[in-house]
Amino acid sequence: MASAYLDFIRIRFLTMLAYRVNYYSGIVIYAINIGAYYFMWKAIYGSAETLGGFTVAQMTTYIAVSWMARAFYFNNLDREISNEIRDGSVAVQMTRPISYLMVKMMQGLGEGVFRLLLLMVPGMIVVTFMFPVSLPTDPVRWVIFFVMIWFSFLINTQLNLMTGLFAFFVENNEGLMRMKRVLIDLLSGVILPMAFFPGWAQAALNWLPFPAITYLPSSVFTGRLAGGDVWNALAVQAIWFAVLIVPILLMWRAARRRLFVQGG
Repeated sequence: MASAYLDFIRIRFLTMLAYRVNYYSGIVIYAINIGAYYFMWKAIYGSAETLGGFTVAQMTTYIAVSWMARAFYFNNLDREISNEIRDGSVAVQMTRPISYLMVKMMQGLGEGVFRLLLLMVPGMIVVTFMFPVSLPTDPVRWVIFFVMIWFSFLINTQLNLMTGLFAFFVENNEGLMRMKRVLIDLLSGVILPMAFFPGWAQAALNWLPFPAITYLPSSVFTGRLAGGDVWNALAVQAIWFAVLIVPILLMWRAARRRLFVQGG
């Protein structure tokens, strides 16, 4: 059974490889985004040495690593699930002796591995030459960062699964999918680091999974979080991963019941 799931990773990776030109252009697009934010923040800082607890060097690195981490954890599983629900193909897939949700997770992982190897890593090399990005020299921090972006992938994928499954219960979840994407980019820290939000917003975000996707791993990478705070950040990610399993399973159980009732 495990080999069947591994095949889904391999197949998705090979499928993405057939369209690798799109991801080469993606490196250029991400570099442009990083450049736009770099010059914007450079103008905002002016002569100031720190803002929101970030030095200029930390902010530059934060921008680069946040966008490149997004290249790894981003996927369109919510749209895939929604389309399969609308065209009815999900009913056929549910009859197979494998978990539909696990299949989707493995397909997302195959895409994530492809994005890591052909977009994130080469993209990070490119932007390092283009902008004054300060990479950590401590190998332990690199290891922790890659563990954390793995959790970023898991949490983002869980949110995508939940959003896609809403297609079982609403006529059209297109608006929900768009809102989810905007919320993740804004509240996870890709567009604006959490430290720049007002105090009440930061307190509210501490009860939401979004900062665990981008803000926490990027803060560890830049050295803004160190010592015990690093392990606390990793624990927050692990807790959110465990917590989000519950609503996904509840939604899947309700979705299966709804499908069986409608299908007879």
